[in-house]
Amino acid sequence: MVHAFVMVKTAAGTSEGLVDTLRTVSPVTEAHIVAGEYDIIAEVDVEKVYDVLDTVANEMRSLEGVADTRTYISMK
Repeated sequence: MVHAFVMVKTAAGTSEGLVDTLRTVSPVTEAHIVAGEYDIIAEVDVEKVYDVLDTVANEMRSLEGVADTRTYISMK
């Protein structure tokens, strides 16, 4: 199992709606609005590292309001 944290920078005024949408993305286990450089942090659990890339590139970054992402893979 691969556990990753995905930091999401959003367009102005879209964080609250976007966090709810991110929670519906299948591999996302949790998503929270946070203060700092990024607006949302999402936790993702998948089988392989490639699945993290696929989730971020094809599901999360395609959502309206996502301006940028940064992914951190947990080392345990």
